[in-house]
Amino acid sequence: MRGTNPFPADKRMTDVVVESLHVYPVKGCRGIDVARADVATTGLAVAGVADREWMVVDGAGRFVTQREHPQLALVATAAREGVLTLSAPGRPPLVLDGRAGATREVVVWRSAVRGFDAGDAAAAWLSTHLGVDVRLVRFDRSGVRPCNPDYAGDSGAHTLFADGYPLLVIGAASLADLNARMTARGFPALPMNRFRPNLVLAGLPAYDEDHLDEITVGDVVLRCVKPCTRCRVTTTDQATAHVGHEPLRTLAAYRMDPRFDGVTFGMNAIVVAGAGGSLAAGAPGEAAYRF
Repeated sequence: MRGTNPFPADKRMTDVVVESLHVYPVKGCRGIDVARADVATTGLAVAGVADREWMVVDGAGRFVTQREHPQLALVATAAREGVLTLSAPGRPPLVLDGRAGATREVVVWRSAVRGFDAGDAAAAWLSTHLGVDVRLVRFDRSGVRPCNPDYAGDSGAHTLFADGYPLLVIGAASLADLNARMTARGFPALPMNRFRPNLVLAGLPAYDEDHLDEITVGDVVLRCVKPCTRCRVTTTDQATAHVGHEPLRTLAAYRMDPRFDGVTFGMNAIVVAGAGGSLAAGAPGEAAYRF
């Protein structure tokens, strides 16, 4: 692979492997582990359903996540031929064919965008599960939600309802190191789903994703643009919705980043080439460091 290095000679290269791929159709709900994912400028997609294409909102149209309602972790998602199905314990499945309803303005962080309301049945299903009145919306692609140019530059990168960027990349070795620290303190090891990545890379030393510039897998090129500041969602068990204190306490001992006033784990990335292509678990690639 190094013999076909497309990057300048002053960029140090390393071989990597796509260990796993994950798509989260509804912001805050469970993701789908996939063997292959389609790649768009806005991130990954599977079976015609895009990552964070849907979002739960409150009565004012503001986004709702596991930060406020950990029970969203129990809402499983499945995609098939453009149809999204939600399921949760004790609830009949909710099937969403994506037909456009009324549009409304919704807010995700500081972004005001428009979404298609999924209707009263979807609202009732989710409201019953969470015990609070909410609605479900699908991103209105007639508008664009740009990524922060302070980090994405003039790339034109944009995203749907993700926190800020199309993809989150984490090295498998980083979780292994965190878990070694956790178990040394008497806490159980955690699965990767606590961190909700889109792309997990094997072949990197622990935390080397912090220093990557670009990741190339086939025709797809991703650029790492900003460390991911971690919140209390990482303390929510994705299988039970139980909320604890770890891993934030362990991470705080060695991963505090004063630039972002918090702990970081993983890198946000944008798609700079290969939109319209795909990524496959097990595929080899290479990564270029920023130095």
